[in-house]
Amino acid sequence: MTTSTPEPLPLLLAPDPRLKAKTRPVAAKDRETIRSILPRMLATMYAAPGIGLAAPQVGLDLRFAIIDLQPDEKPAPITLINPTIEKKSREEATREEGCLSLPGHYAEVTRPERVVVVYEDLDGRPQTIEADGLLATCLQHEIDHLDGILFVDHLSALKRNMILRKMAKEKRARKVG
Repeated sequence: MTTSTPEPLPLLLAPDPRLKAKTRPVAAKDRETIRSILPRMLATMYAAPGIGLAAPQVGLDLRFAIIDLQPDEKPAPITLINPTIEKKSREEATREEGCLSLPGHYAEVTRPERVVVVYEDLDGRPQTIEADGLLATCLQHEIDHLDGILFVDHLSALKRNMILRKMAKEKRARKVG
């Protein structure tokens, strides 16, 4: 018996309005949906390749995301259900960010250097993660998605509009081609 890789899900691309909508909290009744879609979400993230993916990016109106920085080059995914940032450091860090919903576009984004995030795991148990560096950036980026915020929303209007205009132009080119 061979196990096959789950089929990746289609990614929503900016300026899809669903990416700007705030998600609804995950209820107990939603956990089976998450369990069933999770393998496909992970396949989507790894195939991209990416290190994080939020439910709205695959068209789901649920407050959950996955992150995998692949420490030691091995998959180690974290599923964050109903995550909230409990604490942010005053110190900030600037990192280059990209997004699977804005492929090929990157920009420097300044965010709190350290965060404490509270979330539920797949079984509904409360969890806490304290993070700095890339993990802190990734957590903030994915939680932003759940609130309808894209990384370009942290940029100046000029930079944001340049990226969004390029995305719109690329979308038109795809339709023509």
